[in-house]
Amino acid sequence: MTQTMKAAFITGHGGNEVVAIGERPLPTRAPGEVLVRVRAATLNRVDLYMRDSGAGITHRLPQIMGIDGAGTVEAVDDGETLLQVGQRVLLHPGISCGRCEFCARGEGVLCPGVSYLGEHRDGTLAQYVSLPARNVFPMPEGFTFEEAAALGVNHLTAWRMLFSKAQLKPWETVLIFGIGGGVSLAALQLAKWTGAKAIVTSRDDAKLERALALGADHAVNGARQDVAKAVLALTGGRGVDVVIENVGAAVWGSALRAVVRGGRIVTCGATSGDQPPADLRRVFIRQLQILGSTLGDLHEMDALLRACAGGAIRPVIDSTWALDELHAALDRLEAGAQFGKVALRVE
Repeated sequence: MTQTMKAAFITGHGGNEVVAIGERPLPTRAPGEVLVRVRAATLNRVDLYMRDSGAGITHRLPQIMGIDGAGTVEAVDDGETLLQVGQRVLLHPGISCGRCEFCARGEGVLCPGVSYLGEHRDGTLAQYVSLPARNVFPMPEGFTFEEAAALGVNHLTAWRMLFSKAQLKPWETVLIFGIGGGVSLAALQLAKWTGAKAIVTSRDDAKLERALALGADHAVNGARQDVAKAVLALTGGRGVDVVIENVGAAVWGSALRAVVRGGRIVTCGATSGDQPPADLRRVFIRQLQILGSTLGDLHEMDALLRACAGGAIRPVIDSTWALDELHAALDRLEAGAQFGKVALRVE
């Protein structure tokens, strides 16, 4: 008789009505994999995308949702030396082939065959998930399961954007759009951890006030202010060294005008649209660098976790919901009301 587990999964595309919570088959652990008892996960924008469309992402229905997660090791190979049953762990959601040219140079995130939890394969909104041992990392000491789960997408994405792509220096200034979202908050925390100055934007004064309390140097309300003009005023007309953005078309013009000559713009999303005016003359005359980024590699996850070990970096959790409350949690994320991560307990 097939063993089952409780899970949240999509049965189609088109809104909350396609999201079901019920029984799914327990995953079978393959050699070299770790079976993890998931204790918490957090929601990401791609969860909404998979629910609403899933276009362009190869998957089969029903599909268990959830990209990041944390829990305890349930089963491992007998010869496994780094992980043991009962250990508290978090997950790297990208499973690469390990053999292509990109994997060979430590860029598994560029692997043509990479598959992501909750997108191409069953995810973390379930009691159990099985994935390769290399994708399973010990949790930082003192972190809750919710905090550890949040590191696997948002903080890892922000780490790659700031340090691998933009190569942010402690004496530089970074502009972060859309503070309150997970990647933006993670970028603020990491930028301040490294000693850089941070200017944040939002259309919500309450979110800006909270960001200032977390260490942001300046805050700009995009609903009342011209962001580029405000940033230039704050930087003595110079502009910022680095822009971190995942909004897309709605802020692209401001990003181009706010960055210093030779500056770097790093983008990891396009929630407001993916076809902004390119303004190529500004790009080449000012010799701007436009850098795309997605998630991060295993070595970047290791570096992030070592940074977290000091206790100075902890994800901000907006709210925590039971798995049965997933529909309400998705509504909160969709409304953009959150400040930090919307987390789910998997019991």
